[in-house]
Amino acid sequence: MNKVPPFRIGFGVDIHQLQPGYDLFIGGVKFEAPFGAVGHSDADVLLHAICDALLGAANLRDIGFHFPDTDPAYKGADSKLLLRDSFLLVKQKGYLVGNVDCTVMLEFPKVNPHIPEIQKIIAGILEVDTDAVSIKATRGEKLGYVGESKGIQAYATALIYKVA
Repeated sequence: MNKVPPFRIGFGVDIHQLQPGYDLFIGGVKFEAPFGAVGHSDADVLLHAICDALLGAANLRDIGFHFPDTDPAYKGADSKLLLRDSFLLVKQKGYLVGNVDCTVMLEFPKVNPHIPEIQKIIAGILEVDTDAVSIKATRGEKLGYVGESKGIQAYATALIYKVA
């Protein structure tokens, strides 16, 4: 049997429907928009994707396993707390975060002006420098549910490394 290497890579993806009457949170930042993401928690698609990337890298299953949408305790939950708790689970297994690399897909509003603020929020939670938090944004170019502003999607990869 091979010994587990001191580093691991995880991948996460999340999708939420967009509708009027909801708030739009991306990376812990509230965006001004005529719609928001629908979900059990605050539906922060970016933070959810990062949670899954971290949990997956540590072989700790996924965000729904740890924070199920059937549990009333997570109704309206701040996803920054879900990311914090996911990171704590990774730390309990003896890992720290090397970096995360993420992409948000949203037609409107523009994500790019908010990236420095998002990086600071995520870096603070994950106990890394902002240079270890890569956030990219792209549009759907009017194609599919993202391009038609019916949904938002995010992808994340995370590198973790063993410390204990």
